[in-house]
Amino acid sequence: MSRSLFDELRVHMDRLRRSEQKVARFVLRNPEEVILMRITDLASEAQVSEPTVVRFCRAMGMAGFQEFKLKLAQMMAKGSQYAQFTMNDGDSVAEFSHGIFDSTIETLEQVRDRLDNEALGKAIAALAVANRVEFYGYGASGIVAADAQHKFFRLQIQTSAYADPHMQAMSAATLKAGDVVVAISQTGRTRALIASAKTAVKAGATVIGLCPSDSPLAREVTLTLPVDVQEDTEVYIPMTSRIAHLLTIDVLAVGVAKNRGPQISDQLKAIKRSLGSLRVSNSVS
Repeated sequence: MSRSLFDELRVHMDRLRRSEQKVARFVLRNPEEVILMRITDLASEAQVSEPTVVRFCRAMGMAGFQEFKLKLAQMMAKGSQYAQFTMNDGDSVAEFSHGIFDSTIETLEQVRDRLDNEALGKAIAALAVANRVEFYGYGASGIVAADAQHKFFRLQIQTSAYADPHMQAMSAATLKAGDVVVAISQTGRTRALIASAKTAVKAGATVIGLCPSDSPLAREVTLTLPVDVQEDTEVYIPMTSRIAHLLTIDVLAVGVAKNRGPQISDQLKAIKRSLGSLRVSNSVS
């Protein structure tokens, strides 16, 4: 496999049958235990049949359970860790809080290592000279879009953020060459966002996608900055993907600030000074 076994599990999750997904989730949450299990043990713990475990292993491209365990053991021996947060009902506050922090750190490192520096450079260059920059996103991604607009308007760039499909559609229709859209999506499968991205590209704008690399949105944008974070959205709302998107926006903002030169540094210092009067002094009375 070109990617780690855990990456393969997360990528294939939506393509597996519901019963096979039970096996995948148990493996992701308990990799060390699975290495020592018999097929009957895994079937019992995942609450599926033994043939389901075999089908799961074959869906992952392996001949059977023994080959799957061998691959899992090899990966664990290399120190690879599961980056997605999961929680069992019996977890203590300390256990699930540490799990959230540890999984987020691991995921951010993976996203960092997979980012294409050439694509990042092209995105920064396009944003630095843009006449207008629009950020599109829904739900949690809409919050990321609003945060991005907050960062970029300080860089003397005309910018807006839209989390409403009608506003996105109207915005996309009014764009032209020299404008840039940053389309943000945890799944890359939201129909309205894909439609807006298509409209923006047709209008001549450069569209940068912060989304999974193999998603429908990634196939429609001008440039993809892949953020491949798979999360258990059946129970918990996306968490780590939102933080990965925010951090990628930070990278873009710093890159644009550096690209635009010393005058932006002076502008940011002036903004910081202007906020001084709004804050309470640190002096002790």
